[in-house]
Amino acid sequence: MTVELRHLRAFLAIAEEGSVTRAAARLHLTQPALSRTLRQLEDHLGVRLVDRSTHHLDLTAAGRAYRDRAAGALAAVDAVLDPARLTGAPIRLGHAWSALGERTVVLLRRWRQRHPDIPLELLRIDDRTAGLAQGRVDVAVLRHPVDLPDVHAELLLTEPRVATVAADSPLARRASLTLADLADQPLAMADLGTTTLALWPAGRAPATVVAVANTDDWLAAIGAGRAVGVTTAATAATYPGPTVAYRPLTDAPDVEVLLAWRQPFTHPAVADLLALVRETARG
Repeated sequence: MTVELRHLRAFLAIAEEGSVTRAAARLHLTQPALSRTLRQLEDHLGVRLVDRSTHHLDLTAAGRAYRDRAAGALAAVDAVLDPARLTGAPIRLGHAWSALGERTVVLLRRWRQRHPDIPLELLRIDDRTAGLAQGRVDVAVLRHPVDLPDVHAELLLTEPRVATVAADSPLARRASLTLADLADQPLAMADLGTTTLALWPAGRAPATVVAVANTDDWLAAIGAGRAVGVTTAATAATYPGPTVAYRPLTDAPDVEVLLAWRQPFTHPAVADLLALVRETARG
């Protein structure tokens, strides 16, 4: 059997709706027809994507892994077939946090000067792929490795890490800090961030972790004195404020910043944007 776009659309509708009944209504199909389409896709892949063993429909582990890949592939096809993408539609640059730090405004200004007919949309998306996996952006600035089909990533630059403490903390009076200086403090960590307990030597990591959902919550926890944090210099440039202080962290490895995009390009101006991001990153 040849898999067609309708198979991907059927699976994604079921995944999003959490119900074959609602997905069938959304796609204007009968339930048996939608179930048959899903089975054809599963048979082709040789895995079960949807767990039908309970009253509540759930994706299997394979289904959850396949969902982002299917969404990305479908988004890429839709972009290629969309006539509006050839007539000055916005190009979208995604980031999970901090974008290019202090270089962000430079990039936006240069783009506007050189490509006044093509708007550049900078989108912060709370996702490790900054929306690239779901097809929500054309290009992404990432601080995590990416493993997606038809996605290419290259090293753009490296950023030094910095410690982040409450502005009124005794640690804020220090010119620089080490990992050991933070080890006896609660550590604020977000799933999207680059900080893990593995930064510290075995047995010397902070004993308490304050889990936060995003950069805003991370800053609030640190500013309130509930925790300390580790981030990159880009965050210090992007989120200055009176409640937190950033200090160089002298013994932590730099963070790799990646530039990623789908192949084939999802917008006619992707090559121009890639070139400008590289130019801006070089200073």
